[in-house]
Amino acid sequence: LSTKRVITCEDPDNVHHLSCETGVIIVESVLYGRLNRETCSEGRPKSQLRDTSCSQMGALETLKARCNGRKVCEVNAKLFRTSDPCYGTYKYIHTTYSCYPAVQTVACESSETNLQCDEGRVISVIGAYYGRTDPTTCSFQRPSSQVQNVDCLRPSMEVATSCNGRTSCSVKVANSLFGDPCYGTYKYLEVAHTCESTWQGENQEHGFGQVIALGELMV
Repeated sequence: LSTKRVITCEDPDNVHHLSCETGVIIVESVLYGRLNRETCSEGRPKSQLRDTSCSQMGALETLKARCNGRKVCEVNAKLFRTSDPCYGTYKYIHTTYSCYPAVQTVACESSETNLQCDEGRVISVIGAYYGRTDPTTCSFQRPSSQVQNVDCLRPSMEVATSCNGRTSCSVKVANSLFGDPCYGTYKYLEVAHTCESTWQGENQEHGFGQVIALGELMV
């Protein structure tokens, strides 16, 4: 798999954009901070570039939870700014990721999604998300008020907990299972999964893909 690289300066209006034409995103590394004086340095005073050993703890886990298993993922620096790893330093986001072959499924709210693998292979969920990030998916005959909120996303571990390690799995798409991340918005579930040979073992680690357990989501 080829590795892609994205660097975005931390200006409030800048968007950190990850995308895959084929396959889904698997985040490999993330830096939020500063490791050199050259990146994102234009027009900045030297005092804001001096600290070159600055990185936010937990940035990799944060972006994996937001982006793994999706075809397109957009964030900005606010996602990582739970604290300031180097006060007064002008920071940037530096991400490397690959596009991993996977089956992507979308199911509208109140329906169900069915994941399936051939005999001798089992489900490994790369990522699952409940909410709405665009106005067109699952929008048929829905009033505009129910599809206009596109800043609604909840990463879900429930699908992996229920489906990993199984040959087939059905999951009901409902607020009762995933919570309601945006009241009044008609939502959908996005799932990306692969089918792994059973001999590869239970500990496939791609985002949520390492959780092997039976849950209560079966219909």
